[in-house]
Amino acid sequence: MKVEHLLVLAEPTSPYLNHLERLAPGTTVTVGLSEERLGPAIERAQVLLIGAPKRDLLRTLLPRARALRWIHALSAGVENLLFEEFIHSPLPLTNSRGVYSGSLGEFALAAMLFFAKELRRLVRQQAEARWDQFMPVELRGRTLGILGYGDIGRAVAERARPFGMRILACRRRPSLSEGDPLVDEVFPLERRLEMIAASDYLLLAMPHTPGTYRLMGEAELRAMKPHSVLINIGRGSTVDEVALVKALEEGRLGGAALDVFETEPLPAGHAFWRLENVLLSPHCADQTPTWRDDAMALFLRNLDRFEKGEPLVNIVDKEAGY
Repeated sequence: MKVEHLLVLAEPTSPYLNHLERLAPGTTVTVGLSEERLGPAIERAQVLLIGAPKRDLLRTLLPRARALRWIHALSAGVENLLFEEFIHSPLPLTNSRGVYSGSLGEFALAAMLFFAKELRRLVRQQAEARWDQFMPVELRGRTLGILGYGDIGRAVAERARPFGMRILACRRRPSLSEGDPLVDEVFPLERRLEMIAASDYLLLAMPHTPGTYRLMGEAELRAMKPHSVLINIGRGSTVDEVALVKALEEGRLGGAALDVFETEPLPAGHAFWRLENVLLSPHCADQTPTWRDDAMALFLRNLDRFEKGEPLVNIVDKEAGY
């Protein structure tokens, strides 16, 4: 199906939109962030590309989208786009799953090394010109548990395996990871406490869904080994932050590396800012110099598949939320 009209929900001056110059001649592209700008074109558009998660605008436009056949999100997470009418519509939604996995995998590895090698201590001692030897630990032989073993979780496992780490994975559908050569054991969600208790480093790579809301709660935190490290690169809503702060303040955990939070930006008075055993990243671990370009390249490959009548990649289960 030749795409004659593409609607783009994004800031018109966004540099990544330059990639659309590669579209076939004759393709009309309408870009904007308002009903006034996009409304006149929505009835003709066959494809909608979402670069900004404007759910209310999408809800307003969708009833008039008579020619629309496919929606693609440049983000991997789509929870900010879904609403009841869209979920139950036949319109397929695809996302940019996989584009950001490599950079997040590197951040997770950096976080493990940060705590294993006590990098905060090294920086402090250097600033104080203090020669104080101590005993860092190796990642070799340590166990990494991954709660939410999807694309991102597997990217972390790929990077941790060469360090000689033991990899445990937990996911809603463990059958999807049977035979995975990177994983030593796969756990169903119901056995997550068992996996958590065996982990020296616990990685959270879960999407935001009703089923994952504060899934990492008091019971899960108490199941963690003393001095183990929690790393969250999924969604802030999957962690009970009050319980996590308490565990960190009481010294029950070795630390936490967090790229995502329940409230973003993180409020100025939040305990995470002052805790020495927290490595804090302002939700930018995946924002590499090429992240938007990589996401656009994936969209254009999918657009080519759409026009050829081939199956789309990265179809989202709208009911599940990812």
